[in-house]
Formats: sequence, C-alpha cells, structure tokens
Amino acid sequence: MDCRCFPPTARTRGVFVEFRSISREPSAFQQPVADVDIPEICGRAFGAGVRVTSAVELGGGMYNTTYRITAESLPEPVILRIAPAPDRQFASERGLMRNEYATVPYLSTVATLVPRMLFADWSQEIIGRDWVLQSHLTGVPTPERLGAYDRPLWRGFFAQLGEITSRVHSIRGAHFGPVAGPGFPTWSAAVVASLHAIADDLSASSLDATDVRAVADLATEHRNVLDEIREPHLLTGDLWTVNTMLSTEAPEPVITGVLDLDRTLFGDPAADWTIRMASAKQDERTAFWDAYGSRDASSAGAWRALVYEARHLGAIRLERHRLGNTEGVRDSYVALGKIVSALA
Repeated sequence: MDCRCFPPTARTRGVFVEFRSISREPSAFQQPVADVDIPEICGRAFGAGVRVTSAVELGGGMYNTTYRITAESLPEPVILRIAPAPDRQFASERGLMRNEYATVPYLSTVATLVPRMLFADWSQEIIGRDWVLQSHLTGVPTPERLGAYDRPLWRGFFAQLGEITSRVHSIRGAHFGPVAGPGFPTWSAAVVASLHAIADDLSASSLDATDVRAVADLATEHRNVLDEIREPHLLTGDLWTVNTMLSTEAPEPVITGVLDLDRTLFGDPAADWTIRMASAKQDERTAFWDAYGSRDASSAGAWRALVYEARHLGAIRLERHRLGNTEGVRDSYVALGKIVSALA
C-alpha cells in the first residue's frame, strides 16, 4: 500500500487529504487515479464545499478500482468505484458499471442489502473513466470473516445466499440479455450473441476461440432448446462469497450486504454464475438449494447447462488472460473441449 498526503492545490481547494493507493505495475489492468482527482470527483457529486479528508483504495475486486472516501461534510464514509478506461475493456464486458446502474430499479427485493447509488458520472470529463459514488455497507467481506465460524455454521450462510438469489431470480424483465442492453427477443439470440462477443474478445487477444465459436454454432443449431426459456428473469451475473458482506458481531454468519451487481442480465436463472458455483461441490453449499429450490433435472435443462458452462469458461479464459494466468488459460481449453464433445 502506497500512503501519501498531498498538499493543498487549486484543484483541492485547500483541503489536506490522506491518499492511500495499492501499488500496482504500470501494465496492471486495475489502475488508480491521481490524488488530486478525488476532491474534484467529490466536489462534482456533493458540491464545491465538500472537504475530503481521506481516500483509501480497497482491494478484493479484480475489475473496477475502489476507494473508501471520508469527508468532513458527509455523515459516513462513501464508496467511489471507477471503471477501467474504455479502451481497456473487453467488448463482452463493456459498460458494466452502466449496466449495474440500470439494474438498480429492479433490485427492490434485495434493496436493504445493496449499496445506494449516490451519484453517477458517465461524462469521463475528470478522469476519462466512468465512476459512481455509493453508500458504504456495514460488515466485513465474507472471505475475511466466514472462516472464523465453525464449518457447520457455514450452511446458514449458503442458505441465505440461496434465499437472496431466489429473490433476485423472481424479478422479470422485458427482454433477454444485459439489463442495459442490447436486448434480444429470444433467449437463444442473447446466448449466441454473448458467445460470439466472448469469442471475438479472445481472438482480439490472440487466443484461440475455435471452441467457443463451436458452442455458438451448436447453440444456433439447437436454438429451440434454449428457447424453451420464454420468460426473462433477472440474473445476478456474479454473486458468490466474494461479493457479499457479513456481520462483524453475529454469533453465526449473517449476510449484511451484496456487492458488484454489474454483470446482471435477463434470461434463464440456471445460467447464473451463482447457480454454477452452488453446483460445483457437495459440501456446505448444498444448503443453498434448501432455500433456493430444486434444479431443472430434464435432459433439455442438462443440455442448456452445458452451453452455460461453456459461456462461463470462455469468460473465465478472458479473465485469466487479463491477469496473466497462462496455466489457467491452458486449463480452460481442456475443460471447454469436454463441453464441446458433450454438446455435439
């Protein structure tokens, strides 16, 4: 962690600010902003008289850059989230922050758990990047807290996660695809478009996308199986342990917050990342299904699940490439090859 205090300047309007950023390589995907940008951002959101006192970059996420901000005129800390520069975003991930902003009106069933949007700026005038200010959620990140509980108590956490996911999945949309668009009239069209977007990103990154394109072709050929899904429901997109907060006081795990709903889309709930993760192991997470409900055990549902897994693996390959995980990229080809064989 790099900790610096910067002196008053014309841009900071005489405020003395503690600025802490995470040390990163210049080539790293996540990049901080300049210390003098923070007061200007807060001035735009809260008025020229705001007196920022600290800005501390938070770790944990792998996409946006996040700071906890305190100011004399604000009653509690706020969270500043800054999107990657537009030219650093994959096409299949473009505008994720704007997608999250568009999702807020649909989150009434979990409104007490998600941060409030305080201000959003898509002008890119200050730092050349999208950014939002959100309320600060109470609690501690689940990965830092869950291990303090005896393992039998973890079942309660996963049951809560199942109940939250069920609430989100109960929300219906008017189209298939990302909440902010583009929207599609059928589920097959949305899935095929997503697979092609991921494949195009892989090709642009000089990675072989033959397997992902093969899945897109199979999904097109058997679109009728995908189009058995006739009603678009809201998917969390990325909800799992790393995107939840736990109470610091409770004698058993209690979820107090849900974060980073920027990959939301309307479609088949079975395609959600949360469902994939809940299905991955037969351990404490099986309690998820006690609260969520049963899974689709039909042959058509099993075929769709393979397509969804291929989509997840394609996105995972992109993320691993972005993080420089060459071994993980290689492993994704083995896993996806098995999916293609099973689908064909």
